[in-house]
Amino acid sequence: MKMRTMMTVVSTVALAIAAGTAHAGATFDAVKKKGFVQCGVNSGLPGFSAPDDKGVWKGIDVDVCRAVAAAVFGDASKVKFTPLTAKERFTALQSGEIDILSRNTTWTVTRDGGLGISFTGVTYYDGQGFLIKKKLKVKSALKLSGATVCVQSGTTTELNLADYFGLHKMKFKPVVYDTADETVKSFEAGRCDVLTSDQSQLYALRIKLAQPDSAVVLPEIISKEPLGPSVRQGDAEWFNIVRWSLFAMLDAEELGVNSKNADEMKTSKNPEVKRLLGVDVIKHGLGVNDDWAYQIVKQVGNYAEVFDRNVGAGSPLKIARGLNALWNKGGIQYAPPIR
Repeated sequence: MKMRTMMTVVSTVALAIAAGTAHAGATFDAVKKKGFVQCGVNSGLPGFSAPDDKGVWKGIDVDVCRAVAAAVFGDASKVKFTPLTAKERFTALQSGEIDILSRNTTWTVTRDGGLGISFTGVTYYDGQGFLIKKKLKVKSALKLSGATVCVQSGTTTELNLADYFGLHKMKFKPVVYDTADETVKSFEAGRCDVLTSDQSQLYALRIKLAQPDSAVVLPEIISKEPLGPSVRQGDAEWFNIVRWSLFAMLDAEELGVNSKNADEMKTSKNPEVKRLLGVDVIKHGLGVNDDWAYQIVKQVGNYAEVFDRNVGAGSPLKIARGLNALWNKGGIQYAPPIR
């Protein structure tokens, strides 16, 4: 009886392993077959994902998807974008409508463990904050008791808001909307005193106001919001490609390799640079060409370039690197080595 039970357990494990093996690589194979990456993004968040006046998608989240396309196809343009609301995003990924969700989405245990998705890394370390009208003359979130607060549904923001006000024994009235645009329009129309969201999003929404200087972001950050791309669970090959596409941009910045000097840096004597650019070929096992990281850096840029042009000094948002600086420059952005 014991032997039969043991055999049953072994058979069950073997079937599970076989099923997992059969499923592994399915997304990667499908992407290669159709010839492009389908990427789920925010429908309009400046700095992260938004079409410009010519309909070209731009932003940090957009560039992550272009980096994956560069790694897979050697062509960063082989990507299509699906704009999604906060409520739609996880269903779109779970159903296979998109290959990557890269939509200013917070990495949490319930999402990682309960939705059948896996976060591949952190593109932007953020935290929830508050945007208020200057005329309120409030300088601290601790003075917001009794405020009416605009908040987007289907986000971690709702729970954080309730936690913060409850912890400090303050009352508030939530006004909930489905999209970020609805929250900012309501805020501008005076239907709420405060707009709360990830602080990076507040800077992006602030510049959408008719009078951006009429509002200010309060200094308090009340939560941890690590934002990053996610993929469906069960396909380790695709997971690794998406994860290492981000890591390649971070490693390139640390090594001083960017889109302008990538060709010149191929002659570097630094072994790390040579491995990054595919000059010294290594058995990376990602299933992509040996120059995958070179294509990312050459066509999309390193992390500093992506950050600067989308949300940093070279953008209208002018957000400081802060926590998103490299680990050796006062921040916490850090990537494993390519070796």
